[in-house]
Amino acid sequence: MSKLVTDHLEQGKARIVEAPSRKIEIDRSFGLPTALYGTTVGLYFAVIAILAAGFGNPGLTIPMAIFALFIVAAFGVPALFTRLKGNDSKPLTMGKFSQEGIVTYTGRLAPRDATIQMLILPVLVVLWACAVVTIAALV
Repeated sequence: MSKLVTDHLEQGKARIVEAPSRKIEIDRSFGLPTALYGTTVGLYFAVIAILAAGFGNPGLTIPMAIFALFIVAAFGVPALFTRLKGNDSKPLTMGKFSQEGIVTYTGRLAPRDATIQMLILPVLVVLWACAVVTIAALV
C-alpha cells in the first residue's frame, strides 16, 4: 500500500537528505583500438578502388567521389566526436586489447572474436566487390 510521505516525515520515520554527488565519466572512445577503425576505413576504400578499377568509366568518377566522401563523413565525424573537450578517455591500445579483449553486453569477447566481429562485414563487402568485377569481366 502506498502512504503519504508527509506522514512519514511528520512521524520521524523518514528524513530528507542531499542527493549523493557522483562524477560522471564521459567515454567517447568507442572501446576499441584505433587500428581496427583504420582497417575498416581502409577496407571500405578498397571496395571503391576495386569497383573504380573494374568499371573504369569516366562517368563513374563523381559517384565514386561521393561514396568516398560518405566514408570520410561516416568515420570522420565520430573521430572528431572522440576529440571533443571534456573527453578524458583514450581508446584501447592494441597491446591492452590483445591482453584483455573487450566487454560487451553479452559478456567478454576475446580479441580475436572482437576483431572478427568488427571486420566481417567490410571483408565480405570487399569480396563482393571482387566477385562483381570478376563477373562483369567474364560476361
